Amino acid sequence: MISTVIRLARVGSGSELAAAVLLGLGYPCVALAALIPNIWLFAGAGAVTYAADWYLHQKKSYLVNRLNSVRAGLPIRFLLRQLLLILLLARENLAEQPVFYATVACFLLFYGLQAPHGALTTLIRLRRTMPVVTRNVDLHGVRIPDAPPRALLRRAGEKMLHLDVPAVVGVVAAVVTGRDVLAYAGVAATLGLGVLYVLLLLPYVRRKRRVPGAGAVLKAVDTWLREYQPTVALYFSGSSEAAYQVNMWLDTMEQVDGRPIVIMREPNLVRKLSDTSVPVLCIPGGQHTMARDWSMLRVTLYPANVGKNIHMLRVPTSKHVFIGHGDSDKLASVNPFSKVYDEVWTAGQAGRDRYALADVGVRDEDIVEVGRPQLAPIQRWTGTPKNPIPTILYAPTWEGWDGDPGNTSLLLAGENIVRRLLDAPGPVRVIYKPHPFTGLVNKKAKAVDERIRAMVTEAAARRAADPRWAREAAAAQAGQAAARAELARIEARLAALADPGRKGTDEAETSRVSLADPHRLAETKRLRAEWNDAYWRSFGWWEHRVVTGARPHLYDCFNESDGMVSDISSVVSDFIASGKPYAVTDSAGIGADEFRRQNTAVRAAVVLSNDAAELDELLAAVADPAADRMAQERRALKQYLLGPDEPTSMERFNAAVRALAARAEARNAGVAQRLAGQSIGELDREDGAAPLGAADDDPEAVAEERDAAEPTAVG
Repeated sequence: MISTVIRLARVGSGSELAAAVLLGLGYPCVALAALIPNIWLFAGAGAVTYAADWYLHQKKSYLVNRLNSVRAGLPIRFLLRQLLLILLLARENLAEQPVFYATVACFLLFYGLQAPHGALTTLIRLRRTMPVVTRNVDLHGVRIPDAPPRALLRRAGEKMLHLDVPAVVGVVAAVVTGRDVLAYAGVAATLGLGVLYVLLLLPYVRRKRRVPGAGAVLKAVDTWLREYQPTVALYFSGSSEAAYQVNMWLDTMEQVDGRPIVIMREPNLVRKLSDTSVPVLCIPGGQHTMARDWSMLRVTLYPANVGKNIHMLRVPTSKHVFIGHGDSDKLASVNPFSKVYDEVWTAGQAGRDRYALADVGVRDEDIVEVGRPQLAPIQRWTGTPKNPIPTILYAPTWEGWDGDPGNTSLLLAGENIVRRLLDAPGPVRVIYKPHPFTGLVNKKAKAVDERIRAMVTEAAARRAADPRWAREAAAAQAGQAAARAELARIEARLAALADPGRKGTDEAETSRVSLADPHRLAETKRLRAEWNDAYWRSFGWWEHRVVTGARPHLYDCFNESDGMVSDISSVVSDFIASGKPYAVTDSAGIGADEFRRQNTAVRAAVVLSNDAAELDELLAAVADPAADRMAQERRALKQYLLGPDEPTSMERFNAAVRALAARAEARNAGVAQRLAGQSIGELDREDGAAPLGAADDDPEAVAEERDAAEPTAVG
């Protein structure tokens, strides 16, 4: 019941729902207290409205936006509370007293300060906004001053409105005690703090505090591009949840042959990038993107099919490649839009065959098999569980945009899968890692996800109370405590390394200070490896776990598990690199044989129905190699999906980059030759002569022919 109300109210948790209810009840109580009048009810209900409002803003509740859309935004709520305070004074027979006039004057002047305050904060933000956001790019031609203190601009409007608290408290105290001086003190504090806030903002509108204009910044970007001469670009645009799609390619870009660059379009995604030594150039404006000189690029790689790709696809000097952000049998892997690219790179033969079967216009000669360089960290299976009991990873994908019941197992099978794993005859550890998009489209999927998290958490608590596991926990207690202490140390150091500048800086200042530091990046990578090791040591090998967020990575969960249950997605194709047993859910109920026929990655899987009755076969294969009927099929399928082990995927990827760059060079040279021939012909026509070398693509021959035709100068 509560979860249904939470979904309908568009709040994220029970505590947010409670705050929303208190906010909704608080204002009628404040109004009632002003009318009665009852100063104590007014004070109590007013305090509740302040606290509930503050909490909802802290949680960034969607309800706040809903209130704004129905003209009940934060300024209106504050104004209403102040008007009700004035009404309270009138009902207390203070309308003819100086304290009444002081209160009215205070709120009038206070709201008079809102306009300059809002104008200043808006102006400062606008003048601190650059047309680009960068990482590892030295814009030495641009002077970028330090950002204003974060405390001045972060949630500035909310902070300014809350400066009415001294006046409200002072007036209420004056009514209770009869001492008007308390009201005057509160009024003076509110107005003084409001004026001070405005004065503190003024220095940051001065010229020396501003970021240079768009023209100067873009000129510096053009200078850097001419100096750096990038040859291989990773171009990305996407939603705020899609950062993983570009992050998965950063390590590959660091190893690519040539001078790499990451070109992005959404500034909010830059903050979500993993550490990298590759230059990152984010250009939000389409006109600014298209106005840059990209003629030095030879290969441009696209992880996603999005509309903004058109702004880079128009660059003729580069060859354009769709590399995707996963390899699976989903329809997204054979998108007809892929026809716009010069080549489509797939992991193995399976990707090539998918396009042939789909017949969406992608020619076989334009498909190149390069493997999956990102899969290098995945460890190969030894054939037996790494711990005394097997670990099964449940990693369902999200529900997708089209509502197809076969997209995710969560809706129809998720709880059955987890329940059967938790109740398996032989003890099993469960790691549950949901897709970050879960619940984005279908709220029922989000509800199931929450129930599964609760199931895993409750099972972990029961296991912790079991005497058998309690003994294991006691024996491992010291080691786990040491691992947790190590985690805290590593996280503190990673946090310090993640922000090379001052705390609270904006994107402009971060662009200035975020130049690549090889020592910092090397330390960060070492610490992340140490963090991953300490994370798994910080709890027992028997403990069930819900894993969310960027760390630990999905591949780290692969390495920790002995088998996996998932859905049709790139997760399955990636897991096949480990060689471990896996199961895939036939959520649409088309039958195991047809399911395997339609989905390549399922050929070596245990196929689960929605009741998950077939899980025993997966658990048997994990526990006993002799019971693993699919081992041979998995080895063959791995090569079919991901290509051979030798040469390595990174070597094949770089070979494809070099070959395509050579094609781009040949194309550009041919165009230059044709243009040279055309310009000579146009010059000859202007002289009244027939075009020379019109059919000749050799610029040297054309030049010789023109020299012979020109009259010799006589001295």
